Amino acid sequence: MTTHNISVECAVPQGFGVDQVRGMFDLPELAVAREEFTVELPDPSEDWQIGVIVGPSGSGKSTVARHAYGRAFVTGFDWDPTKAVVDQFVGPSVGPSGSLSIKLVTHMLTAVGFSSPPAWIKPHHVLSGGERFRCDLARALLTTPGEVVAFDEFTSVVDRNVAQIGSAAVAKSIRKQRINKRFVAVTCHYDVIDWLAPDWVLDMASGQLARGCLRQRPSIDLTFAQVHRSAWQLFRRHHYLNHDLQRGAKCFAAFWDRADGSSEPVAFTSWLHAMITGRGPHDMREHRTVVLPDYQGVGIGNRVSELAASLWRGLGGRAISTTSHPGMMHYRHASPDWRCHRFGRVSRQGSSGLFARSRANSKATSRGNAYF
Repeated sequence: MTTHNISVECAVPQGFGVDQVRGMFDLPELAVAREEFTVELPDPSEDWQIGVIVGPSGSGKSTVARHAYGRAFVTGFDWDPTKAVVDQFVGPSVGPSGSLSIKLVTHMLTAVGFSSPPAWIKPHHVLSGGERFRCDLARALLTTPGEVVAFDEFTSVVDRNVAQIGSAAVAKSIRKQRINKRFVAVTCHYDVIDWLAPDWVLDMASGQLARGCLRQRPSIDLTFAQVHRSAWQLFRRHHYLNHDLQRGAKCFAAFWDRADGSSEPVAFTSWLHAMITGRGPHDMREHRTVVLPDYQGVGIGNRVSELAASLWRGLGGRAISTTSHPGMMHYRHASPDWRCHRFGRVSRQGSSGLFARSRANSKATSRGNAYF
C-alpha cells in the first residue's frame, strides 16, 4: 500500500467580481488557492485487477488519480469525424501507419461489450452514447502504455442501464484475462461498484480505502417469450450479417425485468426449419440472433441462443446453427455442451452448419465460420 500526499494550487485572479464575492461570503483575501489530499492506494506490485476511486464532484477524484497513475490516467480522446472508429486506434506499430491490427481492435471492442460490426465502420460521432463510451474505453485499454489504465468520468455520459451493463462487461473481460490490463474506474457514480465488483474502493467522500472483492455483481433476470416477427424492426440494423428476416421464422425475444417493475427488450433470436436429410418436425436452424448494443458484453446473446435451442431439443429435434461472430465462436469452443465439426470459411453457397449435441440440457450452435 502506498500513501499519497498531494497538494494542488492555483492563482486566484483579481477583479471587481472577485472582491464582491469575498465581501458577500466573508472569504479571505488569498493570492493562491490550495487543496491538499492524503490517501492510501494499493501498490502496483500487489495482487489486484480492478479498483474504483469514487466520490462526489469536487472531492478530488481526478486529482488523486492523475497524481497516482500519471500517463495511465485517461480523460478522453479526440475522434476524427471523417474516419471509422476501427481506423483510429493508434499504438505500437502492428499495422500500417502505426495503427493496431484490426484483429486486436475488434477483439478489444468485443471485450468491452461493443459487439456490433456494422457500427465499427461508422464515425464515432454518429454512434449512440453507450457505443461512444465503449469505444473510448476500448481505445484507452489498447493504447495506454503500462499495465494500469485509470479512466476518468467512468460512465458519466451514459444512462444508468448502459453504465451498469458496460461495467459488468469490462469487469468480466478483465477477470477472464481477455483484457490484459489492471483497470481503475474514476467516477462519481456509486451504482457501478456492484457491477464492477472491484478489488478495492477509495471513497473520496470519507478518504477511506476498502479492500477485498467487496461485492457480487447483481443478477440480470430475463424473461424469454415468443414474439411477432415485427419485433425484428427494433433489432435488425444491429445484426452483423444482413437485415432480412425470412417469413417462416419463429421469433423470440428476451426482456430485462428491472427492479422498478419495468421490462425492456434486450435481445432477439429467430429460427427456421432445418433443410437437412431426414429432417424431423422439430429440427431447426438458427436464423438471426442479436443483442441491442447497450446490453452487449455480458453473455446475453449466448444464453438466449442456447435457451431457444434447448426448446427444440426438448421437443426431440436438433438445433443447427453457424456463426462468424468471434465472441460466439470463442464461447462455443470453450463450452462442454458444444461439439465442433469444422472450423473454416463458409462455402460460396453458404452451405455450412453447426449441429448441437446436448445432454439433458441441450444447447445449440452458431452461424458462420465455425462448424459444430
